[in-house]
Amino acid sequence: MLIQVDVVSATESLYSGEAECVFAPASTGELGIYPKHMALLSVLKPGEVRVQTAQGTESIYVSGGIVEVQPDTVTIFSDTAIRANDLDESKALEAKQRAEEAMTDSNNGHDIVSTQAALAEAMAQLQMISKMRGKKL
Repeated sequence: MLIQVDVVSATESLYSGEAECVFAPASTGELGIYPKHMALLSVLKPGEVRVQTAQGTESIYVSGGIVEVQPDTVTIFSDTAIRANDLDESKALEAKQRAEEAMTDSNNGHDIVSTQAALAEAMAQLQMISKMRGKKL
């Protein structure tokens, strides 16, 4: 049995096809979604979406978003979604450094919640890059 999966960002469709299962970083923990899963709507946190097919696994970074699950369809909507192989380590490291600096400088006028979200996104990207390389941060 297979399930239809669509991963969509604000600017493009990153994956559309059938899969054996999907794993997504829900705000309450990782979701494992298989064909005939019960209907579900959940918020996603920054992290890795893994689409398992007969040919292998497609890894996609999402900056957060929404996952909608129907018994035969999974749709993932994210403002930013990037194929794991397209992640840029130097940009993620720069974003992490900027967020850390903004958090230590309390007089800069930055919104702490936005800064924490930016830091979480950068860390999630770096973790995916590290995982792809088979090493730990």
